Amino acid sequence: MWALGVTGTYLGDYFGILMDERVTGFPFNVTDNPMYYGSFLSFLGTGLWFAKPAGIAVSGFVLVMYLIALRFEEPFTAEIYAKRERERAKKAK
Repeated sequence: MWALGVTGTYLGDYFGILMDERVTGFPFNVTDNPMYYGSFLSFLGTGLWFAKPAGIAVSGFVLVMYLIALRFEEPFTAEIYAKRERERAKKAK
């Protein structure tokens, strides 16, 4: 989050605010989607801590929903950064 800032973390690409380059430092060097997996692990940890089967089940549901969301979000994010690179290449000519 430090490298992305609040705007890049929560609003960035959906509002056309793109980073100058892809962030590759921690936690992005571990996973491309640290907020999704961190959130899932929080749900799972809470379910395990309180030993509630419903909490563990909800964690599984959340993970499935995140994985579905990523099917749409990852190609979208890749495309908007590719589009920006194409626009930069045109300007450089």
